[in-house]
Amino acid sequence: MAKEYFDKLSSLLQQINIENEVSLPLEVKHYFSGAALYVNKTICVSWLAFKLPEQEVQELINTGEARPLKYFPKGHIKKGYALFENPDDKNPEQWRRYFITSSGQV
Repeated sequence: MAKEYFDKLSSLLQQINIENEVSLPLEVKHYFSGAALYVNKTICVSWLAFKLPEQEVQELINTGEARPLKYFPKGHIKKGYALFENPDDKNPEQWRRYFITSSGQV
């Protein structure tokens, strides 16, 4: 499962090409049974949960576009993260904006 998410995240990053817009080093790594994007050695995206400004996270959750991030069903909600379940529902430019915003949160 981790390889599948690693490949999907890497492919999405290639598609949206944000390297010129993020001045810090980017790296995709395996993360538990998935994959994550690290900016300057700090995680900012876990497939497909983005670290975003808290107000934006709340708006995305309130409108149903995202849901809160929990690693376990009875676990606590990871503050500051919005989880997107259907990556095909967003266009590449929207993903691009989320990745750039998230990279600025580290």
